[in-house]
Amino acid sequence: MENNKLTIIKIGGNVIDNPEVLTRFLRDFSKLETQKILVHGGGKVATRLAGKLGVESMMIEGRRVTNEEMLDVAIMTYAGLCNKKIVAQLQGLHTSAIGLTGADGNSIVSQRRENSVYDYGFVGDITEINSKWIKFLLDTDTIPVFCAITHDQKGQLLNTNADSIAQSLAVGLSSLYKTTLIYCFEKKGVLQNVEDENSVIETINYTSYQSLKKKNIIHSGMIPKLDNCFEALKQGVKNIIISNPEIINNPNHPHTSITL
Repeated sequence: MENNKLTIIKIGGNVIDNPEVLTRFLRDFSKLETQKILVHGGGKVATRLAGKLGVESMMIEGRRVTNEEMLDVAIMTYAGLCNKKIVAQLQGLHTSAIGLTGADGNSIVSQRRENSVYDYGFVGDITEINSKWIKFLLDTDTIPVFCAITHDQKGQLLNTNADSIAQSLAVGLSSLYKTTLIYCFEKKGVLQNVEDENSVIETINYTSYQSLKKKNIIHSGMIPKLDNCFEALKQGVKNIIISNPEIINNPNHPHTSITL
């Protein structure tokens, strides 16, 4: 294992929602020869459960609005159902993994987002990463599996964008490891044309990102994802890739590289 290299991978709800894709991804993930951390969302699962429970789901600019009822749903879904299924599958692959929220080991601290234009409710913006404790886990060959729940050190759990968690972990650990951040979702990368799955944009820098936003080629949930990417690059993360799970075992698989 290359102990000086760290790969942080974030998987989204479309991967989690497809048992075959998730199983294949976890098999490939378990074989990675670097230190590794997995971050997952589960928004589609949360939306589905919320519907069954009669809890309304609201999104603003790709981010979930979290009232008290929706926070309970998010905790049940992310920290419970999704997280433990993933950890169990990794254990089945003889891979030592531990499922975590930001409250566990005080690993990710956040503060409730202040009302500006929108009130997102119980949503946390990350303020601190406990890199020392996370490194301890990695040094004991334990793979951290983080869900999209953090805490404020005052007893309050908060819903936090999983892309932001992956980005903050990558930045927080970049002084200790040569860090690669990979965002895995259902597409091969960022697409020029959403109707053409092969229209992958190979490289996006900050200037082209602004242009693509103006043309509405990049919109909705991709905006916070890319905002996180550029912030991570500015703070020392070496490589950032957006693709589907096949990129894990095939570096030549089509993907989008994010650069400054």
